[in-house]
Amino acid sequence: MTRPLARSLKRPALGAAASLLAALALAGCGSDDSSGSTGADGEASYGEISMQYSWIKNEEFAGEFYAYENGYYDEAGFDDVIGISGPDTGVAKLLSGTVEVALSDAASVGAAIAEQDAPLKIIAATFQKNPFTILSLADGADIQTPQDLVGKTIGVQDSNASVFSAILNANGIDPDDVNVIPVDFDPTPLMEGDVDGFMAYLTNEAITVENAGFEITNLPYAENGVPYVAETYTVTDQYLAENPDLLKALLVAEIKGWTDTFTEPVDDTVALVQKYYDEAAAENEEGLESVFGALDPAKTAQGLEAQADLVSTEDTEANGLFTITDELQQQTVDSLAAAGWEISVEDIFDTTLIDEVYEENPDLVDYLP
Repeated sequence: MTRPLARSLKRPALGAAASLLAALALAGCGSDDSSGSTGADGEASYGEISMQYSWIKNEEFAGEFYAYENGYYDEAGFDDVIGISGPDTGVAKLLSGTVEVALSDAASVGAAIAEQDAPLKIIAATFQKNPFTILSLADGADIQTPQDLVGKTIGVQDSNASVFSAILNANGIDPDDVNVIPVDFDPTPLMEGDVDGFMAYLTNEAITVENAGFEITNLPYAENGVPYVAETYTVTDQYLAENPDLLKALLVAEIKGWTDTFTEPVDDTVALVQKYYDEAAAENEEGLESVFGALDPAKTAQGLEAQADLVSTEDTEANGLFTITDELQQQTVDSLAAAGWEISVEDIFDTTLIDEVYEENPDLVDYLP
C-alpha cells in the first residue's frame, strides 16, 4: 500500500545554542584542502565533497539526481558528491566541517548569523520563492488575504513559529488577534475542521489536501509580504574563501542538472526521483524514506510542477538559475527582520561566484526548452 508523503515529522529548526557554539568553535579550525588538483589530462580534480539535503530524497532534489545520472559532477571534476538525506538545515554540520555544502534556507541561515554570529554565506538559491503557505479550505475559512487571518485559528508547527510571526508582522497584524495552536506537518487537523488554516508547503501538504478531494485556498508567503529564498547553496566563509573554483564547478554541474528538470519529460524525472528515493530507503531502514514508504508517482509529478514555479521566475529567465537579484536579497533580509532576525545583505549573501559562473558560461542562462 502506498502511503502519502505528508511531512509527519518536523523540519528541524536550529539546534540548541550549545551545539551551535561548539560548532562555531570548530569552524575556526583549519578545513580539509578541497581546492582541487590537476589530473593527468590537465582537468581540475576536486575529489569528494558532502552536500546536506534539507529534506528526504524526493523531487526537491531532482536537479541533483540528474547531475549524478548524466555525469555532470564527473565532468566538473568531482570523484563523488555525497548527497545526505535530511531533514537537516545543515547549519551545525557546516560549522563543524561535517559537510562542505548545505541546501538550506534563508531563515535557518539568517537565524544562525543573527543569534550566533555564524560565519555562513548563501552563494546561490534553487528556490527563488519560499514554499510556505497558509492553507485553508475554500468551503471553510477560505483565507485569501493576510487580513483574513484575523480571528482565525491557525495550526503552526513549533519549528515554524518565527516564520509564521513574520507574515503577521509584515502585514501589520497583532499576534493577539490570531489563535495559534501547535500542529505537526500532517494536515489532518485542517481536513477535520480543527483549524481554519494550516501552515504548509505549496509543494507538499497543499497537494495532499487537494488530492484528498478538498478545494483549497493558498496564501503564499512569497506573495504576501514574506519573500525569501530557499533551498540555498550555503557554505562557511572559510570554505568559500579557500575553494572558489571548486564551488563554481559544483554550481555549473547543479545548473546543468536543474536545467534537465525543465527539458526532460516529467515521467522520466518522476522515475529518476523514485530511483534515488528507493535507493535511500534500501540503504537506511531508519531513514525517513523507509519510514514514509513508497512515493506516489502522481503526487511526485504534482510536486515537480509546483516547485518549478518556485525555481523559475522572470529574473532567472533573464539571469540564469540560482541567481539572486539585489532586490530579492534585500527582500529576504527584510523578511528575516519581520521574523526578528536583524542582519544585513552582506552578512548572509555572497553571490560573486554564481555571477562569475554565468559570465564564464553565458550559454547556461537558457534553461527553458
